[in-house]
Amino acid sequence: MEAAGYILIAIAALAWFYLMISEMINVFPEGIIGLIAIVGLGILFVKVLAERLLNREDDHYDHNVDQ
Repeated sequence: MEAAGYILIAIAALAWFYLMISEMINVFPEGIIGLIAIVGLGILFVKVLAERLLNREDDHYDHNVDQ
């Protein structure tokens, strides 16, 4: 049941993201600012995600330290 909820949320988020991008393209000169902002946020998200996945120290504390 939880997985179905996550799948529906992911579908809604992807549809919203697609509509947002397509509307920014329709209002081209002003919409390019939004596209640049979205690309910048995406790059930062990938950077943070990669740092978290490759950080062995965080994994050590996650597995060995009780809260």
